[in-house]
Amino acid sequence: MKILIATEKPFSKEAVEGIREILEKRDHELILLEKYSDKKELLNAVKTVDAVIIRSDQIDKEVIDAAKELKIVVRAGAGYDNVDLEVATANNVCVMNTPGQNSNAVAELVFGMLISLARNGFDGSAGTELKGKKLGLHAFGYIGKIVAHIAQGFGMEVYAYSPSLSRNPERGKEHGVIAVQNPEELYEKSDIVSLHMPANADTKGSINYDLMSRLPEHGIVINTARKEVINEADMVKIMSERPKFKYATDIKPSNHDEMVEKFGKRYLAAAKKCGAQTAEANMNAGLAAAEQIANFFENGDEEFRVNK
Repeated sequence: MKILIATEKPFSKEAVEGIREILEKRDHELILLEKYSDKKELLNAVKTVDAVIIRSDQIDKEVIDAAKELKIVVRAGAGYDNVDLEVATANNVCVMNTPGQNSNAVAELVFGMLISLARNGFDGSAGTELKGKKLGLHAFGYIGKIVAHIAQGFGMEVYAYSPSLSRNPERGKEHGVIAVQNPEELYEKSDIVSLHMPANADTKGSINYDLMSRLPEHGIVINTARKEVINEADMVKIMSERPKFKYATDIKPSNHDEMVEKFGKRYLAAAKKCGAQTAEANMNAGLAAAEQIANFFENGDEEFRVNK
């Protein structure tokens, strides 16, 4: 089988070598398309391949229509909103992600951003400590569990909300967190909320004024999830009303310049999405994608399939 790695932001050299070793041992051919700047390059590269490994690259109808032999797409990472699942399903293309492989990297970034905000960007002024603060986790998957563990090391009290957790609160106790029944309760009980949900019809714009206003005057929101889950106008509104409210994100909002101008050090945004930008996460996600493709072709394994 022909396996394409299509990465505008490439894997590390070591990760590519590891992927190649996994696939070539199983008699697959590896093709590389890295740092491409024109979609036409991607459209040409997919024409004869059986599988594609991507990162944040867009796999839409045009790409899938061009890939006549395509059987599987694996997104090396957790989020997969960059793949058109409906079109993939209609064309009998299996789509997978690699859940958990980037989780530790994202969880550590949460605390890097949180400490920077708590210490006012390390400008020498008096900040606040994390010990004793109440942290709310909005969604409780792979990343949320690691964030909870780290937070406990800081001496924080941890609350969590997810639909599955609200149905089975005992699961929270297994991880030392207090499960709540709805998002409103989570924000009311927390000083800080860390976001970990996907972007979908239910979550887009859901982090709105009503929810954020339930946080205290000094509330903090940390977003390592997706830009789309934030109601950006509402974020401006609450930060304008509350001079101690803070926001950090590794996904620049559409109104980034306005946020910088109005809120200064109360607002922190990474230069680009960097939750998974560690050597370890880069390697883990790439190798997992290769293993999943190999298992798919060898025995039909679809454990991590995300489309119907």
